[in-house]
Amino acid sequence: FPTSTYCQIWADTQRELDTMLQREREEFLQPQEDPEQVMHMLATAYVQYLAILRRLDEAHAHLIHQQKRAAVRQALDGVMGRILEIKGEMVALEKCECHSMADILTELQCVPEDIEIPIPKYFIQENLGILQYREKYLHEILLNAGLLRQEAVTAMTLAEGIRVIQVAERARQGRARAAFMRRIFLEEKRQSQKQEQKMAKSPDDAATCIQKVWRGHRQRKETERLREEEMIFLGMVSGASLPPELEAMSTLQKANVLEGEFQERPNFSFRHELRAAEGPHIKETFQDEITQCFLECRHVTGRFPDYPPEKTGGSKALIIEKHPEEIVEELAAKKAQAEAEKNENNKKGKEAKEPTPEKKPPKVEKQAVDEGWKMPPSNFLSMLEEGSSQYQVFWENRDNKSDFLQDHDPELIKAGEREEVEEEIRVQVDEVMQEKLLRVKEAVDGETGPGQVKAAKEKGTTKKKRHRKPRKGGHENLMMSLACRTIDSLYQQLAEEGLLIQVKNVNLSDYMGYDDCLGSFLRETGAQPMPSIPEVRQLVALYGILPLGSQTVHENAPLVKSLLLAGPAGVGKKMLVHAICTEAGANLFSLTPSSAGKYAGREGLIMMLHMILKVGKELQPSVVWIGDAERIYSKGASRGEDEVNFKRLARLLPQFLRALKPKDRVLLVGTSRRPFDANLGPFCKVYQKIILISKPDYLTRFGKYFTLWKHYILQGGGVLTKLLNLNCLAHVSDGFTQGHVVEVVHTVLTELRLLQMARKPLKTVEFVTSLARHDPVYNEEEQTFQ
Repeated sequence: FPTSTYCQIWADTQRELDTMLQREREEFLQPQEDPEQVMHMLATAYVQYLAILRRLDEAHAHLIHQQKRAAVRQALDGVMGRILEIKGEMVALEKCECHSMADILTELQCVPEDIEIPIPKYFIQENLGILQYREKYLHEILLNAGLLRQEAVTAMTLAEGIRVIQVAERARQGRARAAFMRRIFLEEKRQSQKQEQKMAKSPDDAATCIQKVWRGHRQRKETERLREEEMIFLGMVSGASLPPELEAMSTLQKANVLEGEFQERPNFSFRHELRAAEGPHIKETFQDEITQCFLECRHVTGRFPDYPPEKTGGSKALIIEKHPEEIVEELAAKKAQAEAEKNENNKKGKEAKEPTPEKKPPKVEKQAVDEGWKMPPSNFLSMLEEGSSQYQVFWENRDNKSDFLQDHDPELIKAGEREEVEEEIRVQVDEVMQEKLLRVKEAVDGETGPGQVKAAKEKGTTKKKRHRKPRKGGHENLMMSLACRTIDSLYQQLAEEGLLIQVKNVNLSDYMGYDDCLGSFLRETGAQPMPSIPEVRQLVALYGILPLGSQTVHENAPLVKSLLLAGPAGVGKKMLVHAICTEAGANLFSLTPSSAGKYAGREGLIMMLHMILKVGKELQPSVVWIGDAERIYSKGASRGEDEVNFKRLARLLPQFLRALKPKDRVLLVGTSRRPFDANLGPFCKVYQKIILISKPDYLTRFGKYFTLWKHYILQGGGVLTKLLNLNCLAHVSDGFTQGHVVEVVHTVLTELRLLQMARKPLKTVEFVTSLARHDPVYNEEEQTFQ
């Protein structure tokens, strides 16, 4: 589609977003007493924000104009954060991670696919080069360390070798035949030219011949030039191989050729131009404002103020929008507060000498009136409102059809550069005005700056305290050794020791399954059924992918530092971990007993966690994965030294999580196949969110548009015939997981069986026989998970 189409999508979505913001001002700020009405209001806003997020992501992925992309990006991050805030309120209201959305979808005329969480494409697109380089670098490290197997060179069969020789020989014969025919053609052409030279021509015939040649040559050049201009205009030819007069045009006409890719515009810096044009005026304005502030303060207080240091903002602390009388009132209030504190200290001293009977504080009557539910303050509404106002000022009335080149707007760039120029000039003005203030104080009030500094120094030297140097223990020595090392060396060490592993290229959409309508009806009755596969995808995207992909969302949204995926073996927990890393472009650190066993003792584990934390923060986003997380908090006795050392992480993980700040896009993800074997108290305290994953239902095993059996059989190279009853397999495999299905398909579809498939089609009994060798997930185990 043309760029104007996506600009129109952006415009329509921005109007819908303005409507949502207006609705939030009217409804969400009013106290609500009915919980059902509150839940209905939140769920409706949740679904509508998801639709807005989906369209904003589409517009952002296809727009070329960098300033428009920045404006859409701001709205995109704001909507993502607002969705997470509304989701948090829904969870707090219902005390459940999954909600019944059937009535809302019916009311809004939506389908279950509309509440799928869209993953913004810029998570990967904007960091694609870095991610590819990092993946290649990690592959080289693992290959050099012998942790990866090189692809084995398979020997050719005799038939394949004969075919390669035949293709090469036929190609050689074709080239020889073409050269022979070319020689015959050139020989015949020379003979015809000799005969024409023997025939004499008149001067008129010769002139006509020259004219024909020249006119043909000139017309071909003109046609070629017009064709090149047209191709440049369409953006289908680069300017590298063009003549100089067309190279400038080619440079300006670079456009988006492939979907999702855009050419980076040159970063036009207007800082020098602004400094030359507006610098003197800005400098003079700053000096006048500071001088006026000095004079007003002296007129009110009787003396010139001290110049604020650079740590407190310099002249920013002086240039404030306050009247001098307000400054006097603040000074008087501070003085009164100091006197009150002094009197209070004197009273406390007297009370210590003469104890008095304690007085009971007066009883405060509790407010009996309950105001009801009210939406808490948001960190993203102001961001959305600011983006909406900027859109109305800069982009709403702009003609996008005539902007074919998608060129930058210099005024917007100047507005951004002006703040940096003003900050540079302010620092220079502070140095000049500080010296001028010292000279004025010395001339008018007789104050000298250096004398005061010396007095302060002498006063400071009178009271000296001896400070003992802290002794450096093992923990401090470890931290010092890590601080001296580079990120590359730590990255290589973690990869060689198996703590940093390669991410499998798996998308969240590959975790396929249907929405369970029965579960939605059960939630309306107050029951808590097992989450369906689409609900698991939504929770993983909300708590794992969206915060890791966006720095703005991670810093301002409700912070989730840890996530636990619990479910039977084979339901896809490991696949979801790799999907989080793939969608967010994150590094994957794996903690296992064998890898943790290389760092024996408490100090070794502390050093390992600090290495992971340092590399993860520097190369964020990052995911720290603990497989079989229940083993850290297991109740029974440990087996082996590695297991004992692995259980020591139980006391260190809370410290690791406390070290994570909102700016650090690092997520702790645990997977557990038997969480009920752990000591549930400390185990559940470590993980803020716990997602329960169940075995696939009948719709997932045999649905109308997707079949678990059909997908894996076709993926393994099998051919479906009437002898293979997928409906029967779906019924028989009730209670089995996706892992069981994959293992059965791989067991049946061997290389020999694939070669026999032409004369011996696949039958249902082959898969049923192999499936019978596995144990399903029994109802008792599923109830234990619940």
